[in-house]
Amino acid sequence: MNSTTKQAPALPEARRVPARAGEKTAGAGAKKRKRNKVPQQSFRSRLRRDKQMLLMMVPGVLFLLLFFYIPILGNVIAFQDYQPYLGIGDSLWVGWQNFVDLFGNPDFIHAFWNTLYLAAWQLVFLFPVPLVLALIVDSLVSTRVRKVFQSIAYLPHFLSWVLVIAFFQQMLGGAGFVNNLLRDWGMEPIPFMTNPETFPVMVVVQMIWKDAGWAMIIFLAALASIDASLYEAAAADGAGRWRRMWHITLPGLRPVIVLLLILRIGDILSVGFEQFILQRDAVGAGAAEVLDTFTYYTGVVGGGWSSGAAAGLAKGVVSALLIYGANKLAHRFGEDGIFAKQAR
Repeated sequence: MNSTTKQAPALPEARRVPARAGEKTAGAGAKKRKRNKVPQQSFRSRLRRDKQMLLMMVPGVLFLLLFFYIPILGNVIAFQDYQPYLGIGDSLWVGWQNFVDLFGNPDFIHAFWNTLYLAAWQLVFLFPVPLVLALIVDSLVSTRVRKVFQSIAYLPHFLSWVLVIAFFQQMLGGAGFVNNLLRDWGMEPIPFMTNPETFPVMVVVQMIWKDAGWAMIIFLAALASIDASLYEAAAADGAGRWRRMWHITLPGLRPVIVLLLILRIGDILSVGFEQFILQRDAVGAGAAEVLDTFTYYTGVVGGGWSSGAAAGLAKGVVSALLIYGANKLAHRFGEDGIFAKQAR
């Protein structure tokens, strides 16, 4: 008799019901949190790890504290009738009166508008020059020619404004090389350095000669960060030099251009102190008076310490608002600007 063994019927496997949207399986969140958890280091261990970097930062931090942040406290005299022999503690508080007198001073109004006029010249004619120089240097094939060109362009930056103005005086002054050459040819000398009408042009030429080569470094660094394969792909597709520059180079430089433009707009009221004070007597105060020279002659030379401090404080507030507005405008165009826009 054949014995047959009865087997228990196989139970159907449990169906796996997919989790609905928004539902989490049990233990998934814990595993995810466990997987993404980064061990936190203690403050002492981080301090030990970054000790060398922090020590390197100490001189810069001390420099900023001593020459930038601590002097900000001195702006309190803008709200006082400050007398040096009484000091800040015993000087009379006058509130906003110094600012009321300042904005009613025609000399301050003239210096303010003259500053904006000269800053507009610098922004339009000076700002694009370093970019153009960087594009020229980047297009040079010979490494030796590139190094020579960079060295010649960098050199004037290391000269003081006293030497720069003296050099231009020797070249373009009344007894300079160019005017002596014109006299030898029987022509009338041209007052390059003393003509108030052409003074903005002279200012821009001096700044281009001195600082354009140094500002070119930033654009060269940005050009070096652009992927070379983009140029190779564009050249393979038949794009010429100008199309590669328009569609690859300039878009790659746009974040740097926007950042430098914001900083330049924020510094638009600081067109230069040494450059103008050295030429103020030659062209007259009407052409060379800016906010920095007005603050110096009103506060230091004239003894109006409170008026000078009020002018400087007003300039700083306006510059901060310009930086904030320019940065907001950069965010509108999709750029990070000075600081990236926080994601909500």
